[in-house]
Amino acid sequence: MASLLDSLAVSPASNLIGLLQNIQDRFGYLPPPALADLSRRMRTPLSRIWGVVSFYAQFYTEPRGRHTIRCCRGTACHVKGAGRVIDAVQRELGIEEGEMTDDLLFQLETVACLGTCFLAPAMMIDNQYFGKLTPQGVQSILRSFRAEHT
Repeated sequence: MASLLDSLAVSPASNLIGLLQNIQDRFGYLPPPALADLSRRMRTPLSRIWGVVSFYAQFYTEPRGRHTIRCCRGTACHVKGAGRVIDAVQRELGIEEGEMTDDLLFQLETVACLGTCFLAPAMMIDNQYFGKLTPQGVQSILRSFRAEHT
């Protein structure tokens, strides 16, 4: 942990959000000891760092699956079958929203909108979009993704 912060040349003038993103990229979440070390090095109260961490949805304070699946539940996706898509993801992976698979490969979230209404119903795995989904298509995508990433 110290070597990561050393390599980032942390100082009181450092960009807090950028540093938090770097730490999370390295560990997959923000471990409390890393935040305490960051607080010391930046000479910033830990409460301020926690305030930033808790404000932004992009930051995670607990370990997560290696790959995040985000299923859209926005209006366009809802009308075109998002519920069936979400059910298919849950069935295929054996998890509910907010959970991760036992092998720590996948984390499942639903989101208000992915901004890809023209692809409805849609989901993302990490930064890759999948659209015009069916339950069968979801099953195929997840099995292929698992085969490629394990």
